[in-house]
Amino acid sequence: MDKVCAIFGGSRGIGRAVAQLLAQKGYRLAIIARNMEVAKATAGDLGGDHLAFSCDVSKEHDVQNTFEEMEKHLGRVNFLVNAAGINRDNLLVRTNTEDMLSQLHTNLLGSMLTCKAAVKSMIQQQGGAIVNVGSIVGLKGNSGQCVYSASKGGLIGFSRALAKEVGRKKIRVNVVAPGFVHTDMTKNLKEEHFKEIIALGRFGEPLEVAHAVVFLLESPYITGHVLVVDGGLQLIM
Repeated sequence: MDKVCAIFGGSRGIGRAVAQLLAQKGYRLAIIARNMEVAKATAGDLGGDHLAFSCDVSKEHDVQNTFEEMEKHLGRVNFLVNAAGINRDNLLVRTNTEDMLSQLHTNLLGSMLTCKAAVKSMIQQQGGAIVNVGSIVGLKGNSGQCVYSASKGGLIGFSRALAKEVGRKKIRVNVVAPGFVHTDMTKNLKEEHFKEIIALGRFGEPLEVAHAVVFLLESPYITGHVLVVDGGLQLIM
């Protein structure tokens, strides 16, 4: 069976790091992002026959069309990584409904839709693996991130329920929950302000989280698990 992996949010941050590792391991990749030009640049940087696709994960018809195109050009998807995500940090009383919905639609509904499409394909080929990228705040919560925490907490509950639904179909579903990682989401944070609450004393790198994602993709007897990759933040948080 060909190892075909769809990486939503694969053009930057953790998703891009996952793509780099999987390309080295011989996977055929679909790099998916809203910005087609950025997705194409990432796919080109990886070399090989990897392809780029544009998709708004919050729209079901867009997700369905993307999976049809992937299967047409790469074959059936048997691995899925959901790394697309946004945050609109603010106190709840200052958060408008539009910002609430945008986070829930991208971080939670989007992963639900991509998993729905992937599972249909995986059932037909009798197996597959999904890793959803969550967050430590989905487990612990964080002031100023009520909506983001809710979207990531919901993703954990969804992933565990889905793991129960599809386990007998030989499909595994897991979650990686990063802490502070050097990505676009944390670029405005001053790392020195957080060192005292992280046991390892620093932010993580996307590649360090990517190793955890690949581990779960390739671990045949792990499902319904949440793997925290936070440098020990949860020990103090």
